Amino acid sequence: MRGRGTYKSRRELAAMREPGRITALALAAVEQAIEVGVTPLELDRLAERVIREHGAVPNFQLEPGYQHTLCVSLNDVVVHGIPGDRPIAPGDLVTVDCGATIGGFHGDAAITVVVPGGDPQLHAARQRLSDVTRGALWDGIAALASAKQLGEVGAAVEDHVEANSDYGISDDYIGHGIGRAMHEEPPVFNYRTRVVGPAVKPGLCVAIEPIIHAGGTESTTDDDGWTVRSADGSDACQWEHSVAVHAGGIWVLTALDGGAAELAPYGIVPAPIAER
Repeated sequence: MRGRGTYKSRRELAAMREPGRITALALAAVEQAIEVGVTPLELDRLAERVIREHGAVPNFQLEPGYQHTLCVSLNDVVVHGIPGDRPIAPGDLVTVDCGATIGGFHGDAAITVVVPGGDPQLHAARQRLSDVTRGALWDGIAALASAKQLGEVGAAVEDHVEANSDYGISDDYIGHGIGRAMHEEPPVFNYRTRVVGPAVKPGLCVAIEPIIHAGGTESTTDDDGWTVRSADGSDACQWEHSVAVHAGGIWVLTALDGGAAELAPYGIVPAPIAER
């Protein structure tokens, strides 16, 4: 049913532009603020201020038991890192996951920044991990623009990772539908599956989020019940965008330009979502 399941109405998709835009603005502010000596808690407060100044609410705070605006995952933390007061150090791999809700709809996105400094070889290795993960995200988004079935997105993500690295793809954490809830059907896998997934057609709105390990893909959860780490201590990385499929094409809701700059090399021009 449109609006209550996998597919949304044109009006619902239009309503999703604002939470996506606000999520993008919060992440842009955080990205500029990431530097040596800044704490994840300071980034968290910054993101909350940006979101609330635009009339929205941090949707992570609506998750039972979670009190923060961001998840900030450093180095070997795979997902769900709780912002703390340990200052960011030279060479840290910093993944920031953020979301906002306004008008009954949600945005969700993540970026990764490798902080300058530290050991040059480690910095280069972390930057490569981030670059491959980001490239896999955009290959997945580009695939969505012409896909018949959602499973083609996961195949594109897997192909990019395998063609450019020997990294592992997390099978514990995947993408998802997004709309009136932050996490909805359908699942968005980051690898090939025998189930091809739902049809890609107007009304589909998904969060694509490859989560890539530099080493093994096994993970453990800290005693706080949230922080997930690589079991072997290796680095992990996440990039994420929320993307809408509509009658005119696709629009990356959590990119301020709709994804135009990143999709240009693919020959894809994202189309804004019309009100009517």
